[in-house]
Amino acid sequence: MKTDIVLAGVGGQGILSIATILGVAALKEGLNIKQAEVHGMSQRGGDVQSTLRISSSPIHSDLIPSGKADLIVSLEPMEALRYLPSLSPEGWIVTSSEPFINIPNYPELEEIEKELEKSGNVIAFNMEEMAKEVASSRSSNMVLLGAASHFIDITADKIEDAIKRVFSSKGDAIVDANLKAFRAGREKADSFIAK
Repeated sequence: MKTDIVLAGVGGQGILSIATILGVAALKEGLNIKQAEVHGMSQRGGDVQSTLRISSSPIHSDLIPSGKADLIVSLEPMEALRYLPSLSPEGWIVTSSEPFINIPNYPELEEIEKELEKSGNVIAFNMEEMAKEVASSRSSNMVLLGAASHFIDITADKIEDAIKRVFSSKGDAIVDANLKAFRAGREKADSFIAK
């Protein structure tokens, strides 16, 4: 078992929380992990990227070779596009369809969508809107994690256990909101996979 994941977004969206949760779940499963992070800016709005390699075998590097990622997980469509060269031909893109326009020359959304669709394996929907419906807009990263969880070789219940562990210090209401968001994203992804 091996899953190479590129996590992408902008500062403040919770990409690194996803990496933490997956790391906790992987370790609980007795899996090997390697992670690397790149922060464009430490404040809200700068690009953030993390690579996460999960395997049942030893991992010798935290770097994912170009064209070998199994999964791009992004809370922002342009950030998903930025890392498209990392994706393997069979890989999946799971991204929010809602742009976070933080630069003056942000590309046309239709052009981004066309480029992403060329990969053939895309799940894209408005994750912030779904998070607001089921929990809170601050839980959109958990909607993303739920949608992406279909392509990660860790069971959903183990990921949910990790969500509980990571957010337990923030109280039961926060844990419950994040679990609801995770489950909603997972359920929404079913409709894309069934196509």
